[in-house]
Amino acid sequence: MEKHVVVIYPHPDDESFGASGTIAQYRKQGIPVTYLCGTLGEMGRNMGSPLFANRETLPDIRKEELINACAKLDVELRMLGYRDKTIEFEDRDEVSEHLKGILEEIQPSLVLTHYPEYAVHPDHNAMGAAAIEAVRLMDPENRPKVWAQAISNGHVKELGKPDISNDVTPVFDHKMDVILAHKSQASGILGQFQENWATEDMKEAAKKQLGKEQFYIWDFRE
Repeated sequence: MEKHVVVIYPHPDDESFGASGTIAQYRKQGIPVTYLCGTLGEMGRNMGSPLFANRETLPDIRKEELINACAKLDVELRMLGYRDKTIEFEDRDEVSEHLKGILEEIQPSLVLTHYPEYAVHPDHNAMGAAAIEAVRLMDPENRPKVWAQAISNGHVKELGKPDISNDVTPVFDHKMDVILAHKSQASGILGQFQENWATEDMKEAAKKQLGKEQFYIWDFRE
């Protein structure tokens, strides 16, 4: 049984689309979860459907959505204060030290993050790399496990099958509720899923796309 789970992703909604089913399952077991969210996603292109946000209002809207989603998930939220779409340009060592300090304070048994170079977005790749480096820098006796999430096309061909394939359909209603808390992002992304699966049923399309949450166990042997 895990002691404490820390989730490290760069954007509001990464936790909801990527790992909210797994997070919900841990919370049902009473395991504390902390989300370290890198940015406010202020450079996102989705503004809601119908439109209700603009470039000026989006940071505050996405912050509120993030807080609401984390409240629905019943997780502790810590906002790290980096700027959207610039994490790849941050000093990797500084970001890793920042994360390492928080991890040493929380002492989690498990960290969830993105798999570097297989996570589609430069912020995803950069934050995942910094998170893994932060854990690598920790005392080996106190290192948490790291589950890294690859989401790029073709990652299975290059990395093999994920080590963890978690069926989250039993908690999918909860996952959808959390996703929909991100109102500015949800409709655009869920609409893409509907197109992918050629269905009018948004929830069914989302379940087909997101009903399994898969991770690779990071190997720190050198």
